[in-house]
Amino acid sequence: MLSLERHEALSTARGRLDAIGGHLDLDRLRAQIAELETQSAQTDFWSDPSAANKTQQRLSRLRAIATPFLDLRKTERDLAELYEMLAGDPSPELEKEADQMAAKFLDDLDAYELRTLLSGEHDARNALVEINAGAGGSEACDWASILLRMVTRWGERHGYKVEILSETPGDVAGYRSVDLLITGEYAYGYLKAENGVHRLVRISPFDAAARRHTSFARIEVLPETEETEVKIDPDDLKVETLRAGGAGGQHVNKTESAVRITHLPSGLVVTCQNERSQHKNRASAMTVLAARLGELERRKDAAALKDLKGDTSPAEWGGQIRSYVMQPYTMVKDHRTGHETGNVVGVLDGDLDGFIEAFLKRPPAEGTFIE
Repeated sequence: MLSLERHEALSTARGRLDAIGGHLDLDRLRAQIAELETQSAQTDFWSDPSAANKTQQRLSRLRAIATPFLDLRKTERDLAELYEMLAGDPSPELEKEADQMAAKFLDDLDAYELRTLLSGEHDARNALVEINAGAGGSEACDWASILLRMVTRWGERHGYKVEILSETPGDVAGYRSVDLLITGEYAYGYLKAENGVHRLVRISPFDAAARRHTSFARIEVLPETEETEVKIDPDDLKVETLRAGGAGGQHVNKTESAVRITHLPSGLVVTCQNERSQHKNRASAMTVLAARLGELERRKDAAALKDLKGDTSPAEWGGQIRSYVMQPYTMVKDHRTGHETGNVVGVLDGDLDGFIEAFLKRPPAEGTFIE
């Protein structure tokens, strides 16, 4: 039997789809897809590989908007017909199948509706995530490792590939810094909600007196940028190889596999040592450098240059976007949106969807994500 709650949700689904359709301007969307398909079919399409790749990416993104919407429209109509048929000729088996179909439809609609909030030019891209320990010493380094696990678990839950590009261990525990590449559709659009300073209050595992400590770490999120999208003159790069540092092992410190690249005009420095191969570490370093240079190009004025990695508040008291309190009570609260939960353990295990959704839905909403 269809629950009252689900019946009410289904009755409003058509209105929600109408609102989304109006927001997307489906006729215009279809025209854009047709135009890009025509361009892609031209014999000289690949004469400019860079432009061709951008066209293909845009076409793929527009199809990813249109196809799920049309599928949802069809499912909504199918469900309406199915329940109308069941009203005149009840069938327990068919009703169970319809209820399962309705549950999936509503979940898919919720997810799609959220995706329409991803309006940024780069939201569909992979995400480069850097986690830096802030004020708090070993406590902060341990907190950075907890945040690493949180972001990793969120990524894995959503089917993203999570790859550590570079890490700098703390002196006692955790990390002073770690760079991640989260690969998958809209990784940046979702994870930009984590951009900022994160504050932890807990009983310190490093304090013999078991006192309460406050620690800070900053998560910085950038969209992955292809090297071809930014101008990187090889003459502007100072590339150094060095021995990888770390906790030890047969390979550590025995070969110069780590790579440090300095972009001389901007002063940006990137070090990668996570791979055994110097070639792979150089590729990872260039990935990070391209993302940071891409951000610099998007932010032209001097004030924006200081804001290279998003929220540049110092990783200390007063600059946090979110607080995680484990003592004397349990609470995670986002100070930008007011969203909160008492399930600290769940959040630290990657349950970030509520916070991400609240961030994306915060006013003011900015247009559509069709460019």
